[in-house]
Amino acid sequence: MQLQQEVSAWRPRVAGVVEVFHARFTAHAYPMHVHDEWTLLIVDDGAVRYDLDRHRRGTPGGTVSLLPPQVPHNGSAATSHGFRKRVVYFDTTVLDEGFIGAAVDGPDLADSLLRRRVGQLHRALVSPGDEFEAESRLALIGERLRLLLQPRLELPGGHTASLGARTRHGIAGDLRELLDERVVAGISLLEAAGQIQAHPAHLVRSFSTAFGIAPHQYLISRRVALARRLLLDGRPAAEVAVESGFHDQPHFTRHFKRVVGTTPGRYACSAAVRLPDG
Repeated sequence: MQLQQEVSAWRPRVAGVVEVFHARFTAHAYPMHVHDEWTLLIVDDGAVRYDLDRHRRGTPGGTVSLLPPQVPHNGSAATSHGFRKRVVYFDTTVLDEGFIGAAVDGPDLADSLLRRRVGQLHRALVSPGDEFEAESRLALIGERLRLLLQPRLELPGGHTASLGARTRHGIAGDLRELLDERVVAGISLLEAAGQIQAHPAHLVRSFSTAFGIAPHQYLISRRVALARRLLLDGRPAAEVAVESGFHDQPHFTRHFKRVVGTTPGRYACSAAVRLPDG
């Protein structure tokens, strides 16, 4: 089978939107990773399967998948045919963190109106000059998401229980705070264990159990997220490698490709063609 890869990424001038990412993959498999933002995903061709909060999920036809910030997930093609997807990453001004638990409980939303509105949003996002339309459509999407997720907040054992379980992390939460503070500079496991006063092996096991992702995977995904923002700002890949905490260019390229599905250079080029003149 011939491998196919098409990637286009950019940051539009639309309030609340952090990144737009369109891709076609036949064989790429995303490792466990996290995003700082909400991930709103539609699959136009094929299907994606993924794990979210230790549950196997998928994208049946016509659904919209909403993946919450800071919740680890992976992803791969459900068939050898691969998939074509369109993604909008938006911040908590569009949908606040109070809906994270509800989204974890049911990320795949089978709602025809929401699906139609997301498609309309993407059509506006690819057209320079249509930023006001995109902002309007994003506002309606946020409203629809809140309407769809709200009933789950009121169900016994739903949002409150799920979110509450994720907020009591003890030493795992302490390690995550350290990693968030030292995304670029990094920290050794022994130093972290000393600061938290826990055995290194126990610290690693506790983090992996609490968050469903190993500490090193979490740190790499945070560095890749920072690198994406810098590349979309137009920064050279060589500078981004250092400024996002990677050892060198090969180290940066290897991990970026594993998480994003393409090299930093190709990712940056896809963004550059959409930069406004002047």
